[in-house]
Amino acid sequence: MLKRLNPFPTQKNDPELHPYRHGLHFSFFNALNWQIGIGTPMVLFMEQLGASSFQVGLAYAFTFLLTPVQVVATAWLPRYGFKRLTLLGWGLRGWFLIVPVVLAVWGPAVPPVWTIYAFVAAMFCYNLSRCIGVGAIVAWMLAWVPEPVRGRYFAMDQLMSALASVTTLGVSSLMFAALPAYTAFSLQYLSAGAGAWLAYRCLVRVPDVARPGAIDLRKVLVETPRLMLRRGSFRHYLWMAVWFMVISTPMSPFTAYYLKAGAGLTPARIVLFTIMQYLGVIAGTAFMRTRIDRTGARPFFLFSLALYALLAVGWWGLLHFGAGIGAVPGILYFLMGMGSGCWNAANMNYLAKLLPEQERALPVALHAALTSFMGGVATVLWGGFLKGGAAPSVDVVAFQVFFGVTLVSTLVLFPVVACLKEKTGAVEPLIRGESLLRPFRGVTYLASLFLAPPPTRPPDDPAR
Repeated sequence: MLKRLNPFPTQKNDPELHPYRHGLHFSFFNALNWQIGIGTPMVLFMEQLGASSFQVGLAYAFTFLLTPVQVVATAWLPRYGFKRLTLLGWGLRGWFLIVPVVLAVWGPAVPPVWTIYAFVAAMFCYNLSRCIGVGAIVAWMLAWVPEPVRGRYFAMDQLMSALASVTTLGVSSLMFAALPAYTAFSLQYLSAGAGAWLAYRCLVRVPDVARPGAIDLRKVLVETPRLMLRRGSFRHYLWMAVWFMVISTPMSPFTAYYLKAGAGLTPARIVLFTIMQYLGVIAGTAFMRTRIDRTGARPFFLFSLALYALLAVGWWGLLHFGAGIGAVPGILYFLMGMGSGCWNAANMNYLAKLLPEQERALPVALHAALTSFMGGVATVLWGGFLKGGAAPSVDVVAFQVFFGVTLVSTLVLFPVVACLKEKTGAVEPLIRGESLLRPFRGVTYLASLFLAPPPTRPPDDPAR
């Protein structure tokens, strides 16, 4: 049991996973990077610079709006290969953290407007380069790790990401509690840059695999609109999932922004709430893991909707009565994590039942790209709607409207989800590594399944 849970395999304690340790170490250091780069600390730093809710929503949404770029990057795999393309994306990404590092070290008491524009531009480039690399990395790992240990590898990959995420947020909270704001942000972004460099070094040590054959882009362009519009179970589920992402994606960044800009809570406390959110994800997936084969995915979809309805009522109450009511925000963040964790895991399970294995790649990639993109669009639009008078601020009435829309949407989606048709029996879910923490990773299935990479090259291959 200890062998199976050891996150740092060695030749002695876990000889089976030891040859693939560099991939696991990458997951750990990569989470150190993106938790700061595109997580709650990013939202808090933008608030420190005086950004409006629209600007915060735009920077946060780039992660989702640029997801379709992964599909375009996949078309470059036959020319550049998995390793070169991944290293290009991850190598470029870290450099764009220089902008927030410089701004944080400078620490202006009254930040000029251009600092916000520079930060938003840096986040666009950061996420664009991320999309170039992420489109290949899952397929690369699938081809590199052999089938007998693949399941344990990706389970450990998920554990490493979660461990690094909680550690990063915990240390960030302590920094906010003990240090001046700009000093804490400086150390956080420097550590994110160090995580980016260490993650890159881990990837360099992973051997390359044979390049895939050419992708038929015409097939992608022809089949995509058919999948979106053709009557059937997939279209029904696709647009239902889009609706859920539209109401759920904006909740995390704007609640953090409101708690700082509107309620005046300390950054240390807000980051602790984010830790509660990740603990909720872990608790939700652990709760359903031993039950979903018996009950199917549909009860967990309904459970997630019920949690989001409860969240809408809870946040509306906090907006009306005040956000400093003891530990209530922490409880709501925990429920938010549990709701999103159950939905994402149930989604991967349901798609595996809905789609034949030989036809999954394009529909799964389309599902992830469209739901993520529309979630990003919703975040930008709500950011403009929630914009208060003088930034940073939130229009409380508009925020109450947001949660009212969320509540109505969950009530409408409830009977729609209850009518979903689902095959009985167990199925291997489409869960790989960080998919539970970063659901837009589903786009990588276009590479991992559609391209079907051949076996790994021998160790003396020049592509190493």
